[in-house]
Amino acid sequence: MTTHDILQRGLYYEEFEVDARYLHRPGRTATEADNVLFTTLTMNTQALHLDAAFADAQDPFRARLMNSMWTLSTMVGSSVAQLTQGTLVAQLGFGDVAFLHPLFAGDTLYTESVVTQKRLSSSRPGQGIVTIAHTGRNQDGTVVATAVRSVLVHCLPEGTTS
Repeated sequence: MTTHDILQRGLYYEEFEVDARYLHRPGRTATEADNVLFTTLTMNTQALHLDAAFADAQDPFRARLMNSMWTLSTMVGSSVAQLTQGTLVAQLGFGDVAFLHPLFAGDTLYTESVVTQKRLSSSRPGQGIVTIAHTGRNQDGTVVATAVRSVLVHCLPEGTTS
């Protein structure tokens, strides 16, 4: 017998814990199709993503690289269900984005997020600003990318508790 429904959602402002680390699973295995589609959709003509003959002849990797913006987008996207689904008001910005190691088709991207700070909004009652540091690792645990983003999220609705 069902006693109540549980809706998957992100966290309200009060539920974010500073220094908490969220492991987003499952990972996402990058494919050739992901790379070509994302690269062409975003009008990025970089041959390192699209031209196997060209990329294979280039040092130091001698292979097509996954588009770094795909990596960043997938890192953020993998955090949505656990952190901001239905509670996000707005994406405020990104900082400290770094691509530390290439990602290739066939690699699996795993993302973790750490809440580094939070504060109530001074101009938007019922909302708060949360800063999140994302780290993407490949299947070997090598850090491939990092990014810090700030988001505006709703506070818990009045009269509710987490």
